[in-house]
Amino acid sequence: MRQGIRATFYRGGTSKAVVFNGSDLPADQAARDRIFLQVLGSPDPYGRQLDGMGGGISSLSKVVIVDRSARKDADVEYTFVQIAVDQPVADYGSACGNMSSCVGPFAVEEGLVRADEDGEALVRIFNTNTGQIYHARFPVQDGAPVEQGDFTIPGVSGSGARVTLDFLRPGGAATGRLLPTGKPVNVLRVAGLGAVEASLVDAANPVVFVRAEALGKTASEMPQALDADTDYMARMEAIRREAAVRMGLAETVTEAALSNPKVAIIGAPQTFTALDGSAHGADSHDLGVRLISMGNSHRAITLTGGMCTGVAAHIPGTLVNRITSAARPLRIGNPSGVLPVMAEVLQGPDGPEAISVSTFRTQRRIMDGRVFFTAGTDSDA
Repeated sequence: MRQGIRATFYRGGTSKAVVFNGSDLPADQAARDRIFLQVLGSPDPYGRQLDGMGGGISSLSKVVIVDRSARKDADVEYTFVQIAVDQPVADYGSACGNMSSCVGPFAVEEGLVRADEDGEALVRIFNTNTGQIYHARFPVQDGAPVEQGDFTIPGVSGSGARVTLDFLRPGGAATGRLLPTGKPVNVLRVAGLGAVEASLVDAANPVVFVRAEALGKTASEMPQALDADTDYMARMEAIRREAAVRMGLAETVTEAALSNPKVAIIGAPQTFTALDGSAHGADSHDLGVRLISMGNSHRAITLTGGMCTGVAAHIPGTLVNRITSAARPLRIGNPSGVLPVMAEVLQGPDGPEAISVSTFRTQRRIMDGRVFFTAGTDSDA
């Protein structure tokens, strides 16, 4: 017999997720995970998540949990869960910047935070995945979030109301250090590849940056073409796993989690065609990036990956910095268009320190009601 649980379906930036009020979920994490997997339709060996609300790729297979916070510096707490498409995995090891944009509006809609009748709401949010604070600012009318507006973001058709996201002290989100190895560039010894230069940076989420030319690419390719190049994807995964060990995220390459670190190729700006068919000249962006998330080339760039790129651009000596010379704002060319990111990095007594990183998204509450799972999926729910 089926059971139902209250939930909401949101688009946040270039991602979508099932969003839960934490008070509606069972306290036990294992019980929650069984529910999440069935609600999203995972694991699905066909890669479609046809029996759930997932969309068959990592950016459409996500869960967000929002709770009240007892912290003095936060109004609510946000927990992100990445649901693997073809494996029974609910991964809490990373944050999602895109879905960060819906947390503030959801908190207001749920009555977890009270907003002014009209104007701009500010919601202070603690991300449990990274242990860090970010602020979301967005327009409200009659005490409710406004979704209509003229702000556009690459990868999303139409326009919406702008949500400003300010991530405070984003360095060391997963490893505790902005530069986990203490160096802006490292030489990785990768089985089957030999020596590979990479910048290992941890801001908002850890990312491994590799020069595209080292992999025979340009960082202007379409994601479908990259995914179809099985040799390239295997080499990138080998690099990612070796970097996970160097960053202290895994003891061995076989133990590296699927969610983190992300891995990306970067290249000098050049003309490319976005997924919507629009042409972008070399003068439209400062850097080309093609990022892999959860084993697939991302159709845009993860927002946390974009923020990490923005921070890396301001760290002297990184591979990103060598291409961009700390452009401000940094305009990141990605498969869906161009993403601007603002970052502030200062030189501290122990090296570079990421003070803040900001960007903008839109969001929309698509549906709310109840989602169903089979009784017995969780005997304690």
